[in-house]
Amino acid sequence: MAEQTKRQQRTDERRRRILAAARERADVDGWGAVTTRHLADAIGYTQPVLYGHFPGGKSEIMLAIALEGFVDLTRQCRDALGRKRGRRAIEAVAAAYLRFSREHPAVYEVMFQLPIDVRFASDDTRSELRAGFDVLADAIGDDGDGTATEVFWSALHGTCLLERAGRMRPAHRSQRITELGARFATNPPAESRS
Repeated sequence: MAEQTKRQQRTDERRRRILAAARERADVDGWGAVTTRHLADAIGYTQPVLYGHFPGGKSEIMLAIALEGFVDLTRQCRDALGRKRGRRAIEAVAAAYLRFSREHPAVYEVMFQLPIDVRFASDDTRSELRAGFDVLADAIGDDGDGTATEVFWSALHGTCLLERAGRMRPAHRSQRITELGARFATNPPAESRS
C-alpha cells in the first residue's frame, strides 16, 4: 500500500512537471513552441514517458492546463466575490477576471482561444467550466436563463482580447471595470427603476 502511494506521488509529480514546463514554454514562446520533444527534454524524461502520462500528447496537455486554468480562474473570482453584492461584487469579479487573463496569458489563450475539446453551454459542459460561469452569474445576480451572464462574460473576454492587442488604453482599465459594475448591477438607483 505504501509503495502504491509513493508510485502515485511520483506519477503526480511527473505530471505536474510536464504541465509546468508546458505553461512556462507557452508563456515565453507561445503554444506553437510547445512540443512533446521539448517537454520531454525540459523534464529530463523520454517522449514515451511523457505519452505515458498524456497519451493524447500536446492536445491532452493543453486540455489539462485549460481545465486547471478554469479551476484557478473560478477560485480567484470566487475569492474576489466573497460576500459582496451589487456593483461591488461585479467590479471585484471583473477585476479578478481581467487580472487573471493578464497574469496568465498563455493559460487564458488555451482556455478560450485554441482548439481543444472544451464545450460551453451544452449538456456535457465540464464542471470546471460550469463553476466559472456560475461565479460570474453570482456576481451579477443572474437567476434567469444565463443570457445576462453570457453578455457579462463576453464583455470581460472582449476586454481581455482588446487589452492584449493594445486596442484599449491601459490606464482606463479601472474605468471599464466601473462601467461594467454600473451596467450589470441588478439594483439600479431608485430614480431609474420603472
